[in-house]
Amino acid sequence: MIRVLLADDEAMIRAGLAAVLATDPDIAVVAEAADGRAAVELAHAHQPDVVLMDIRMPHLDGLAAARELRDVAPVVMLTTFDEDEYVARALEDGASGFLLKAADPRELLIAVRAVADGAAYLSPRVARRVLAGLRSGLTRPAAAKRKVEALTPRERDVLALVGRGLSNQEIAARLHLAEGTVKAHLSAILRGLGVQNRVQAAITAYEAGMAE
Repeated sequence: MIRVLLADDEAMIRAGLAAVLATDPDIAVVAEAADGRAAVELAHAHQPDVVLMDIRMPHLDGLAAARELRDVAPVVMLTTFDEDEYVARALEDGASGFLLKAADPRELLIAVRAVADGAAYLSPRVARRVLAGLRSGLTRPAAAKRKVEALTPRERDVLALVGRGLSNQEIAARLHLAEGTVKAHLSAILRGLGVQNRVQAAITAYEAGMAE
């Protein structure tokens, strides 16, 4: 069972999200929060598998809350805004996903399952903007390659598949490894690259030319 915490200051939005999630028998909403501070407290109390977090909330906005939850649970940011500023800040603040509220309800289920499985998820519209930024030359490919070269050969294998969007389970199957071994490699990769989460590792892989 995938345990989800919903955080949005609009009760109707929370109800709609809960209704969509309820259509999947493997997903359960374990708590709801109407502000960022409550979301952090409830996440510590319930230890959910995924937190769905609105960006704009009272007391503590979603971006600040995501920073506090880096070591507690993966966070998927929910917003009606898809400006580059929000995308960049969400990724920098440790979010594992970014989903627009206008997305198809099926996309919500896909995002929750992907993040719960250890993968990252970016709404297709958001992903296009991120990739456009990478292609525009606003990246540091030389620096990324140097960081990647410092990893072990097996860590580079894992990173390349992370960059292509594979989950831990898929990487384990592709490389004939135990899933726990993949998670250990991923932890070492994050430390080696000096990044905070899987999304940032995937971007580094792309910058280094590993995930074309």
